[in-house]
Amino acid sequence: MTYALMSLPFLAVAVLAAWAWLPRGRRAARHRWIATGVAASALFALTAVFDSLIIGTGIVAYDDGQRSGVTIGLAPIEDFLYPLAGVLLLPAVWQVAVRRWPGRATAAAASGPTRDDTHDTDDTEERR
Repeated sequence: MTYALMSLPFLAVAVLAAWAWLPRGRRAARHRWIATGVAASALFALTAVFDSLIIGTGIVAYDDGQRSGVTIGLAPIEDFLYPLAGVLLLPAVWQVAVRRWPGRATAAAASGPTRDDTHDTDDTEERR
């Protein structure tokens, strides 16, 4: 089984989820795709750099018989399918969570930091 064939089921699930849970409304869907494109670009750049580093140093090696042969830097093109799946799946999961618990996302954003978030590591006054 090639690396691309192993990745395809994960990518298929991510594409289906991204399509199934698009935001309601044309404008929101457009914003989602723009944000997804920006995130994918950044993630692909990071994948190209760091995969090339770990392949170049010998930490990871690939069987040439299982790869397509197309590379970006030293990283096989198949390595970019998992970041693509992640960048498609994460907004879909977020959309499901917001639809399921609509008040929690806005309440958490509006409430600001809690006492635990602003807590100093020096607790000498509390111990007195």
